[in-house]
Amino acid sequence: MNYSIQHNLAYESEYAYIAQDEACRATTGHVGATNVNSVQAQSVDALKAAIEAGPTSVTVEADTYVFQGYTGGILNSAACGTNLDHAITAVGWGTDPSAGDYYIVRNSWGAGWGQQGYINIAAVPGVGICGIQQVSVWPNTN
Repeated sequence: MNYSIQHNLAYESEYAYIAQDEACRATTGHVGATNVNSVQAQSVDALKAAIEAGPTSVTVEADTYVFQGYTGGILNSAACGTNLDHAITAVGWGTDPSAGDYYIVRNSWGAGWGQQGYINIAAVPGVGICGIQQVSVWPNTN
């Protein structure tokens, strides 16, 4: 995100692929982030507010079986751990009538993992499941 503060960014639609020389070239540049906002640590409400403002970078512990073996539902297990080692993107949140609030998170492991590349992580007080509420940031593009 700091890079986007210092450099103009191109939208994917403006970054044309030219088959003749197998190269991509940006046709224009747009101002990226103007600032990086940090989410108040260990706050469900603060992380939800950040997600409502836009996609939010979150950090989790992803080296455990409970995370890597996720196939669906709402992950709500302390076995996930809180030693952060993987940055992913929280894109929304929801409420399940029986399981409560959860974050909708897009992972970078492709559509073959989790729920077509997404995971639902329970929103609980403290550092959060998998440590999701420890380190979160989002760009301010105003």
